[in-house]
Amino acid sequence: MKQFFKYVIATMIGVFALVVIISVISIISLVGMAAVGSGNTVSVSDNSVLVINLNGSIAERADENPFAGLIGNNMLTETGLDDILTAINHAKDEDKVKGIYIESGNFEGASPATLQEIRNALADFKKDSGKFIVSYGDSYSQGAYYLCSLADSVIINPQGMIEWIGLASQTMYFKDFFEKVGVSMQVVKVGTYKSAVEPFLLNEMSDANREQITVFEGEIWSNMVADISKSRKLSADKLNQLADSGIVFDLTAKYLKEKLVDKLAYSDEVPAIISNMMKVDKDDYNTISVKDLASIASSEPKGTSGNILAVYYAYGDIVETPSEGFSTENEIVGTKVIKDLQELAEDDDVKAVVLRVNSGGGSAYASEQIWHQVMNIKSKKPIIVSMGDYAASGGYYISCAADWIVAQPNTLTGSIGIFGTFPEASELLNDKIGVHFNTVKTNSFADFGDFSRQLSEAERNTLQRYINNGYDLFTRRCADGRHMKQDSIKVIGEGRVWTGQHAKQIGLVDQLGGLDDAIAVAKKKASLDECSIITYPAKKDIFADLLNEVNGNGTYADAQMKQALGEYYGVFTTIRKASRRTGIQASMPYQVKWNL
Repeated sequence: MKQFFKYVIATMIGVFALVVIISVISIISLVGMAAVGSGNTVSVSDNSVLVINLNGSIAERADENPFAGLIGNNMLTETGLDDILTAINHAKDEDKVKGIYIESGNFEGASPATLQEIRNALADFKKDSGKFIVSYGDSYSQGAYYLCSLADSVIINPQGMIEWIGLASQTMYFKDFFEKVGVSMQVVKVGTYKSAVEPFLLNEMSDANREQITVFEGEIWSNMVADISKSRKLSADKLNQLADSGIVFDLTAKYLKEKLVDKLAYSDEVPAIISNMMKVDKDDYNTISVKDLASIASSEPKGTSGNILAVYYAYGDIVETPSEGFSTENEIVGTKVIKDLQELAEDDDVKAVVLRVNSGGGSAYASEQIWHQVMNIKSKKPIIVSMGDYAASGGYYISCAADWIVAQPNTLTGSIGIFGTFPEASELLNDKIGVHFNTVKTNSFADFGDFSRQLSEAERNTLQRYINNGYDLFTRRCADGRHMKQDSIKVIGEGRVWTGQHAKQIGLVDQLGGLDDAIAVAKKKASLDECSIITYPAKKDIFADLLNEVNGNGTYADAQMKQALGEYYGVFTTIRKASRRTGIQASMPYQVKWNL
């Protein structure tokens, strides 16, 4: 028997060693391929078409992931919004690029503001260049159709489907779950609409939360319908009627009849359609990817003036220090951002800063420290904020002091309010697992934060005063930055989320538009006729991330978890984020799950 176990253990060690060796060889091969590829220069050929492949997801910025192609996992396919916008803008002025082909694949979708920014760039491309846009889809998700609806020719597979059904957003609630395990959340907050804590306290939406979601969801849907109505020459009433009719399940002939599409064709017939639009022989044209064209645009000379316009990307949860362990989510790490913004403030060659914010907030303390650095830059040079999908709560906190704020109509912003959550597990400890605690202390607050008991009335009152003071500071920062009375900010605050469109009406935003519009404002305020636009911080080094990809701490592991949990992945991330929170939070009321 001993010999048996000896051989079994030896075999297991051998298999493990083989896996390690194969992994190392794979890494070396990947590094070698990347190194060889990095020496190749990409150029634009005559009669080229820019191909925008809607596959996977769209992030604010994306790092190259060599494992995505090897694994064939759509969850690892990520395209950067920055690359898409750069490629579209470059294609507009590049004579060798004759048009754009959008291919709708297995598109996971994107937030409404991201889709709106891409669509606006495509509309400018058509208007300014006069070049064509063609789209094809085996099927179109709702987000993909929103983008592709402005194409000169919208083509669908004869057996395809268009997901035109309307918007729905979903919030998960954990009250019953926590009760079953014997844990409760003790909450201190300011703001009627500050519903970030509702999932831990309720089993359904509060009336206030339902009200704000109904308003901003309706505004976003109206914007989408209006854009498609203009492109497809269909009335808004007609588009809503089609969504309510369940046209998603109709035959493609109905899509053609209702003018949602222009042609029915199989994928192998599309090249002939494109070559016909280009007036060249079939297949006598070249294609170039978003990444390659963006790379070419980025490598072009930046100008000789020596003036720099810095675009600083701040996206993800706002935290004081980086999260440890299993995490691949983007974060705005206070300590790092503060250092970066200080350097931009002190760099005399940097004449203006555009702060690109895409965040639902996070740590109130870190938000205050970043606000301070925005004020530091503002005292020396113009700083403009460009809002992405979200600039809410802490995301608005770090934006409010800017000289000018630009947001997409579909951006979610505001949410001016703060809260604190304190878990209490006395039932779990005492009744369910039989663990008991006794405490000896010298003063009343010596064991504050002890999760084995409830907060005392004195502790809760003290915390409420602390939260109130934090809300007073937050609203004062907003009032000073927006040149409004603090009482006026408190009226539109209360933790309420607004669309960018609505935020402009109530004074929280100065202008509707995208990153390019913010850059134009920064140039004007800094009186820059010529400048180099440089993005900060630098993207992640692909080689530095390779080990993370293999040892389970990187995007591969997170993607596998996402794939395994499916729709329940949101539960996992919500609880994980809640467990990481420290101190007082200025955070979005919920994580919006869009069916786009």
